[in-house]
Amino acid sequence: MSQATDIASLKKISSQIRRDIVRMVHSCQSGHPGGSLGCTDFFVALYFKLMKHDPKFNMNAAGEDLFFLSNGHISPVFYAALARSGYFDVKELATFRKLDSRLQGHPATHEHLPGIRIASGSLGQGLSVASGAAQAKKLNKDDRFVYVLMGDGELQEGQVWEAAMYAGHNKVDNLIATVDYNGQQIDGPVDKILSLLNLRAKWESFGWIVQEFNGNVMEEVVAGLENAQKLAKQGKPVMNLMKTEMGFGVDYMVGSHKWHGVAPNDDELAKALAQLEETLGDY
Repeated sequence: MSQATDIASLKKISSQIRRDIVRMVHSCQSGHPGGSLGCTDFFVALYFKLMKHDPKFNMNAAGEDLFFLSNGHISPVFYAALARSGYFDVKELATFRKLDSRLQGHPATHEHLPGIRIASGSLGQGLSVASGAAQAKKLNKDDRFVYVLMGDGELQEGQVWEAAMYAGHNKVDNLIATVDYNGQQIDGPVDKILSLLNLRAKWESFGWIVQEFNGNVMEEVVAGLENAQKLAKQGKPVMNLMKTEMGFGVDYMVGSHKWHGVAPNDDELAKALAQLEETLGDY
Protein backbone atom coordinates (compact mmCIF):
# COMPACT_ATOMS: atom_id res chain seq x y z
CA MET A 1 0.00 0.00 0.00
CA SER A 2 1.30 3.43 -0.92
CA GLN A 3 1.76 5.59 2.16
CA ALA A 4 2.54 9.28 2.41
CA THR A 5 3.71 10.45 5.79
CA ASP A 6 4.03 14.21 5.25
CA ILE A 7 1.50 16.87 4.35
CA ALA A 8 3.42 18.09 1.29
CA SER A 9 3.28 14.62 -0.27
CA LEU A 10 -0.43 14.29 0.45
CA LYS A 11 -1.09 17.66 -1.20
CA LYS A 12 0.76 16.53 -4.32
CA ILE A 13 -1.35 13.37 -4.49
CA SER A 14 -4.49 15.50 -4.13
CA SER A 15 -3.44 17.67 -7.06
CA GLN A 16 -2.98 14.61 -9.25
CA ILE A 17 -6.29 13.08 -8.23
CA ARG A 18 -8.07 16.35 -9.01
CA ARG A 19 -6.49 16.16 -12.47
CA ASP A 20 -7.78 12.60 -12.77
CA ILE A 21 -11.30 13.72 -11.81
CA VAL A 22 -11.66 16.48 -14.40
CA ARG A 23 -10.10 14.33 -17.12
CA MET A 24 -12.38 11.37 -16.36
CA VAL A 25 -15.56 13.45 -16.39
CA HIS A 26 -14.49 15.37 -19.50
CA SER A 27 -13.64 12.19 -21.40
CA CYS A 28 -17.17 10.77 -21.21
CA GLN A 29 -18.92 14.16 -20.89
CA SER A 30 -20.77 12.83 -17.88
CA GLY A 31 -20.30 12.60 -14.14
CA HIS A 32 -20.05 14.65 -10.97
CA PRO A 33 -16.91 16.80 -10.67
CA GLY A 34 -18.07 19.28 -8.00
CA GLY A 35 -18.36 17.02 -4.97
CA SER A 36 -15.47 14.87 -6.14
CA LEU A 37 -13.09 17.85 -6.18
CA GLY A 38 -14.37 19.04 -2.81
CA CYS A 39 -13.72 15.67 -1.12
CA THR A 40 -10.33 14.90 -2.68
CA ASP A 41 -8.25 15.80 0.37
CA PHE A 42 -10.42 13.58 2.56
CA PHE A 43 -9.90 10.56 0.30
CA VAL A 44 -6.17 11.16 0.08
CA ALA A 45 -5.81 11.49 3.84
CA LEU A 46 -7.73 8.25 4.36
CA TYR A 47 -6.22 6.07 1.66
CA PHE A 48 -2.64 7.34 1.80
CA LYS A 49 -2.17 7.97 5.51
CA LEU A 50 -4.92 7.12 8.00
CA MET A 51 -6.55 3.83 7.00
CA LYS A 52 -5.10 0.39 7.43
CA HIS A 53 -6.07 -1.29 4.16
CA ASP A 54 -4.76 -3.76 1.60
CA PRO A 55 -5.08 -3.08 -2.17
CA LYS A 56 -5.09 -6.83 -2.77
CA PHE A 57 -8.69 -6.44 -1.53
CA ASN A 58 -10.55 -9.01 0.46
CA MET A 59 -14.27 -8.29 0.95
CA ASN A 60 -14.17 -9.60 4.52
CA ALA A 61 -11.26 -7.28 5.43
CA ALA A 62 -10.46 -8.88 8.76
CA GLY A 63 -7.91 -6.75 10.60
CA GLU A 64 -8.38 -3.85 8.17
CA ASP A 65 -10.28 -0.58 8.26
CA LEU A 66 -13.38 -0.39 6.05
CA PHE A 67 -14.61 2.55 3.98
CA PHE A 68 -18.08 2.97 2.51
CA LEU A 69 -19.02 5.74 0.08
CA SER A 70 -22.68 6.56 0.60
CA ASN A 71 -22.93 9.54 -1.79
CA GLY A 72 -21.92 7.32 -4.70
CA HIS A 73 -22.23 9.99 -7.38
CA ILE A 74 -18.77 11.29 -6.40
CA SER A 75 -17.34 8.08 -7.83
CA PRO A 76 -14.57 9.87 -9.81
CA VAL A 77 -12.63 10.75 -6.65
CA PHE A 78 -13.23 7.28 -5.20
CA TYR A 79 -11.98 5.50 -8.33
CA ALA A 80 -8.95 7.78 -8.63
CA ALA A 81 -8.00 7.27 -4.97
CA LEU A 82 -8.33 3.49 -5.33
CA ALA A 83 -6.28 3.40 -8.52
CA ARG A 84 -3.56 5.70 -7.23
CA SER A 85 -3.26 3.64 -4.02
CA GLY A 86 -2.81 0.39 -5.95
CA TYR A 87 -6.21 -1.32 -6.18
CA PHE A 88 -6.22 -1.44 -9.99
CA ASP A 89 -4.25 -0.05 -12.93
CA VAL A 90 -4.43 3.73 -13.19
CA LYS A 91 -4.96 3.37 -16.95
CA GLU A 92 -8.42 1.94 -16.26
CA LEU A 93 -9.55 5.42 -15.18
CA ALA A 94 -9.79 6.21 -18.90
CA THR A 95 -12.78 3.85 -19.14
CA PHE A 96 -14.93 5.82 -16.67
CA ARG A 97 -18.64 5.62 -17.60
CA LYS A 98 -17.87 3.90 -20.89
CA LEU A 99 -19.62 0.76 -22.18
CA ASP A 100 -18.49 -2.43 -20.42
CA SER A 101 -16.37 -0.45 -17.95
CA ARG A 102 -15.98 -1.58 -14.35
CA LEU A 103 -16.03 2.13 -13.45
CA GLN A 104 -19.74 2.87 -13.55
CA GLY A 105 -21.10 6.33 -12.85
CA HIS A 106 -22.21 5.07 -9.45
CA PRO A 107 -20.10 2.32 -7.86
CA ALA A 108 -21.50 -1.20 -8.06
CA THR A 109 -20.29 -4.57 -6.85
CA HIS A 110 -21.42 -6.54 -9.92
CA GLU A 111 -18.23 -5.61 -11.83
CA HIS A 112 -16.05 -6.83 -8.92
CA LEU A 113 -13.91 -3.69 -9.00
CA PRO A 114 -11.38 -3.94 -6.15
CA GLY A 115 -12.18 -1.53 -3.33
CA ILE A 116 -15.94 -1.37 -3.93
CA ARG A 117 -17.90 -2.97 -1.10
CA ILE A 118 -21.45 -1.75 -1.79
CA ALA A 119 -23.50 -0.30 -4.62
CA SER A 120 -24.17 3.31 -3.74
CA GLY A 121 -26.25 4.94 -6.44
CA SER A 122 -29.26 5.43 -4.16
CA LEU A 123 -28.62 7.96 -1.42
CA GLY A 124 -29.23 7.43 2.27
CA GLN A 125 -28.06 3.84 2.68
CA GLY A 126 -24.35 4.03 3.50
CA LEU A 127 -24.66 4.78 7.20
CA SER A 128 -26.87 1.73 7.70
CA VAL A 129 -24.33 -0.53 5.98
CA ALA A 130 -21.43 1.00 7.88
CA SER A 131 -23.21 0.58 11.20
CA GLY A 132 -23.77 -3.12 10.49
CA ALA A 133 -20.18 -3.62 9.38
CA ALA A 134 -18.89 -1.86 12.49
CA GLN A 135 -21.04 -4.05 14.72
CA ALA A 136 -19.75 -7.13 12.91
CA LYS A 137 -16.17 -6.08 13.63
CA LYS A 138 -17.00 -5.67 17.31
CA LEU A 139 -18.61 -9.13 17.38
CA ASN A 140 -15.52 -10.59 15.68
CA LYS A 141 -13.20 -8.90 18.20
CA ASP A 142 -11.68 -6.92 15.30
CA ASP A 143 -10.44 -3.60 16.66
CA ARG A 144 -10.28 -1.72 13.34
CA PHE A 145 -12.43 1.25 12.33
CA VAL A 146 -15.30 1.58 9.86
CA TYR A 147 -15.52 4.86 7.91
CA VAL A 148 -18.42 6.20 5.87
CA LEU A 149 -18.84 9.40 3.84
CA MET A 150 -22.20 11.06 3.16
CA GLY A 151 -23.30 14.25 1.45
CA ASP A 152 -25.16 17.00 3.30
CA GLY A 153 -28.07 16.97 0.84
CA GLU A 154 -28.21 13.22 1.43
CA LEU A 155 -29.16 13.87 5.06
CA GLN A 156 -32.64 14.76 3.79
CA GLU A 157 -33.16 10.98 3.44
CA GLY A 158 -35.02 9.49 6.39
CA GLN A 159 -33.00 6.27 6.49
CA VAL A 160 -29.95 8.28 7.56
CA TRP A 161 -31.66 9.23 10.80
CA GLU A 162 -32.85 5.71 11.49
CA ALA A 163 -29.23 4.59 11.21
CA ALA A 164 -28.06 7.52 13.33
CA MET A 165 -30.49 6.55 16.07
CA TYR A 166 -29.49 2.88 15.81
CA ALA A 167 -25.73 3.49 15.98
CA GLY A 168 -26.06 5.86 18.90
CA HIS A 169 -28.37 3.54 20.87
CA ASN A 170 -26.17 0.50 20.27
CA LYS A 171 -22.94 2.35 21.08
CA VAL A 172 -21.31 1.52 17.75
CA ASP A 173 -18.18 3.35 18.80
CA ASN A 174 -15.80 2.00 16.15
CA LEU A 175 -17.82 3.88 13.51
CA ILE A 176 -16.42 7.16 12.13
CA ALA A 177 -18.86 8.95 9.83
CA THR A 178 -18.20 12.10 7.83
CA VAL A 179 -20.58 14.51 6.13
CA ASP A 180 -19.36 16.49 3.11
CA TYR A 181 -20.81 19.76 4.36
CA ASN A 182 -20.58 21.94 1.24
CA GLY A 183 -24.06 23.44 1.45
CA GLN A 184 -24.92 22.50 -2.14
CA GLN A 185 -27.06 19.85 -3.78
CA ILE A 186 -28.17 19.20 -7.34
CA ASP A 187 -31.05 21.72 -7.31
CA GLY A 188 -29.31 24.52 -5.39
CA PRO A 189 -28.23 25.49 -1.87
CA VAL A 190 -29.21 22.95 0.79
CA ASP A 191 -30.67 25.69 2.98
CA LYS A 192 -33.12 26.63 0.23
CA ILE A 193 -34.07 23.08 -0.80
CA LEU A 194 -34.54 21.63 2.70
CA SER A 195 -32.56 23.19 5.52
CA LEU A 196 -30.62 20.92 7.87
CA LEU A 197 -30.75 23.62 10.58
CA ASN A 198 -28.36 22.93 13.49
CA LEU A 199 -26.66 19.80 12.23
CA ARG A 200 -24.22 19.48 15.12
CA ALA A 201 -27.02 19.59 17.67
CA LYS A 202 -28.97 16.95 15.73
CA TRP A 203 -26.14 14.42 15.70
CA GLU A 204 -25.30 15.08 19.33
CA SER A 205 -28.95 14.54 20.28
CA PHE A 206 -28.75 11.12 18.59
CA GLY A 207 -25.87 10.15 20.87
CA TRP A 208 -22.88 10.91 18.66
CA ILE A 209 -19.57 12.65 19.37
CA VAL A 210 -19.35 15.52 16.86
CA GLN A 211 -16.40 17.53 15.59
CA GLU A 212 -15.97 19.97 12.71
CA PHE A 213 -13.02 20.71 10.43
CA ASN A 214 -12.17 22.21 7.05
CA GLY A 215 -12.08 19.48 4.41
CA ASN A 216 -10.10 21.56 1.93
CA VAL A 217 -7.06 22.12 4.16
CA MET A 218 -5.00 18.95 4.27
CA GLU A 219 -3.50 19.76 7.66
CA GLU A 220 -7.01 20.04 9.14
CA VAL A 221 -8.27 16.91 7.41
CA VAL A 222 -5.42 14.77 8.74
CA ALA A 223 -5.67 16.27 12.23
CA GLY A 224 -9.45 15.86 12.21
CA LEU A 225 -9.35 12.22 11.19
CA GLU A 226 -6.56 11.44 13.65
CA ASN A 227 -8.63 13.06 16.40
CA ALA A 228 -11.69 11.06 15.31
CA GLN A 229 -9.71 7.88 15.95
CA LYS A 230 -8.89 9.16 19.46
CA LEU A 231 -12.54 10.08 20.12
CA ALA A 232 -13.77 6.66 18.96
CA LYS A 233 -14.19 3.59 21.15
CA GLN A 234 -15.53 5.63 24.06
CA GLY A 235 -19.11 4.40 23.90
CA LYS A 236 -20.36 6.65 21.07
CA PRO A 237 -19.99 6.77 17.27
CA VAL A 238 -18.11 9.77 15.85
CA MET A 239 -19.43 12.29 13.33
CA ASN A 240 -17.15 14.62 11.37
CA LEU A 241 -18.92 17.65 9.91
CA MET A 242 -16.40 18.42 7.16
CA LYS A 243 -16.80 21.86 5.64
CA THR A 244 -15.83 21.85 1.95
CA GLU A 245 -16.39 23.88 -1.17
CA MET A 246 -17.87 22.13 -4.17
CA GLY A 247 -15.39 22.22 -7.05
CA PHE A 248 -12.40 23.08 -4.85
CA GLY A 249 -9.15 23.38 -6.80
CA VAL A 250 -10.74 24.71 -10.00
CA ASP A 251 -11.56 28.40 -9.70
CA TYR A 252 -14.58 28.54 -12.00
CA MET A 253 -16.23 25.56 -10.27
CA VAL A 254 -15.73 26.57 -6.63
CA GLY A 255 -18.87 26.90 -4.55
CA SER A 256 -21.39 26.43 -7.35
CA HIS A 257 -24.09 23.76 -7.39
CA LYS A 258 -24.05 24.09 -11.19
CA TRP A 259 -20.98 21.82 -11.23
CA HIS A 260 -22.66 19.09 -9.20
CA GLY A 261 -23.19 16.96 -12.31
CA VAL A 262 -21.86 18.83 -15.35
CA ALA A 263 -18.76 17.91 -17.35
CA PRO A 264 -16.24 20.55 -18.50
CA ASN A 265 -15.83 21.18 -22.22
CA ASP A 266 -12.42 21.19 -23.94
CA ASP A 267 -11.57 24.79 -23.02
CA GLU A 268 -12.78 24.36 -19.44
CA LEU A 269 -10.72 21.19 -19.08
CA ALA A 270 -7.60 23.02 -20.24
CA LYS A 271 -8.25 25.80 -17.71
CA ALA A 272 -8.73 23.28 -14.92
CA LEU A 273 -5.57 21.33 -15.73
CA ALA A 274 -3.58 24.56 -15.84
CA GLN A 275 -4.50 25.09 -12.18
CA LEU A 276 -3.62 21.57 -11.03
CA GLU A 277 -0.03 20.39 -10.90
CA GLU A 278 0.72 17.01 -12.48
CA THR A 279 2.60 15.14 -9.78
CA LEU A 280 2.24 11.40 -10.38
CA GLY A 281 1.77 11.32 -14.15
CA ASP A 282 -1.54 11.29 -16.00
CA TYR A 283 -3.01 7.97 -17.05
